Amino acid sequence: MRDYLIERLYECSKKPYQKYFKKNEPWNIDKNALMNYPEESLGFGLGNFLYKNHFDIQEKLEDHDIIHVLTNTGVSVYEEIGMQYYLFGNGKRSLYLYMVILSGTIFYPKQMKYFIQQYQKGKQAFPYHYLDFSKMLLLSIPSIQQTFNIKNV
Repeated sequence: MRDYLIERLYECSKKPYQKYFKKNEPWNIDKNALMNYPEESLGFGLGNFLYKNHFDIQEKLEDHDIIHVLTNTGVSVYEEIGMQYYLFGNGKRSLYLYMVILSGTIFYPKQMKYFIQQYQKGKQAFPYHYLDFSKMLLLSIPSIQQTFNIKNV
């Protein structure tokens, strides 16, 4: 029940967040094109992630899925919340992030140990949450992970 409630909150907040808070331009690429990138590249990794999870690219929210790829984070509700803790540890600050962390902490108190671990992993990585990943799609995932000290979640 709580997973359903959190997912509904996300669905209700996604469109206004995209429209009013995300100022970046959509990437204008589809997941089929991503599958034509070299196998170890960030572009291919993103396409593979989208296909594997039966997702489509969400305009202006592409970076979110890139973080999943770089950190190897799953897509369950508590893992999504954990990823926000990771990003908080990596230096990201936004109203949306605070809302997810607050609601996640309230709804998933038994996952607090996992959330703290994710925060610490984000803190150990060099800040990268602000990068324009659309210009990095040809770079290899391992080289990005090594450069920014990203440990798989």
